[in-house]
Amino acid sequence: MRLYDAHNHLQDERFGGQAELLAAAASAQGVVRMVVNGSCEADWPQVRALAQRFPQVQPSFGYHPWYLQERSSTWQATLARYLEETPGAVLGEAGLDRWKPGLSYDGQEEVFLWQLGLAAERGTAITIHCLQAWGRLYDLLRAGPRPEGGFLLHSFGGPREMVAPLAKLGAYFSLPGYFAHERKTRQREAFRHVPPDRLLIESDAPDQLPPDAWITHPLPEAGGTRPINHPANLAAIYRFAAELYAEPVERLAVRVEENFLRLFARRSQ
Repeated sequence: MRLYDAHNHLQDERFGGQAELLAAAASAQGVVRMVVNGSCEADWPQVRALAQRFPQVQPSFGYHPWYLQERSSTWQATLARYLEETPGAVLGEAGLDRWKPGLSYDGQEEVFLWQLGLAAERGTAITIHCLQAWGRLYDLLRAGPRPEGGFLLHSFGGPREMVAPLAKLGAYFSLPGYFAHERKTRQREAFRHVPPDRLLIESDAPDQLPPDAWITHPLPEAGGTRPINHPANLAAIYRFAAELYAEPVERLAVRVEENFLRLFARRSQ
């Protein structure tokens, strides 16, 4: 099977610089492409370097709402340049967050809308983070502009009633292994309503660790003992998804591949 990770952070410092080992382990499990998401100006160079080293890495550059206070006065020009100069680059992780304690909402919409507009202008997919702001996100997306080829709602945690309206606007939805935890009943139910041609699978490594039963590659945080998510767990997440949809994993993998390539088609820059 050919597996596609719609969202991870291979550049994260918690991996302790083990990108080569992690990528090799993921490849051994059948992972042929992974979208590696930058979150701020500080990690965009690392994401680009990973894309230059590993052919399976598709680079993605964006400003995550958690790091907006770090942006420089030239962040927009810098982001546009990374997208322009990096082959196959897409946009993200960007979005809205009203969940994180102590995080100001001021400026989030302005930064998100600028990135959304850039994605629409370039015809580039954008990966969107959203926590406790689904109604507002829907209103902003509906007002547009949006990329014609669609956008990804990574780890979609909104209500199932919003799946169809968001899909109509062009949304794809990526399922993480974290939703295999028993308490995530509502999220699993929402994913049962995702149109078959809009489903993607993600590891979100090193975050969103699946339940123990779905961890095939245990990994401690660099310099510590706290467990983190290995990108090679993606194969087990595919099996979780196949169980959720009651279909053979091989057939699910073919469908996810078609969806991934449709959204994240490599574009010459």
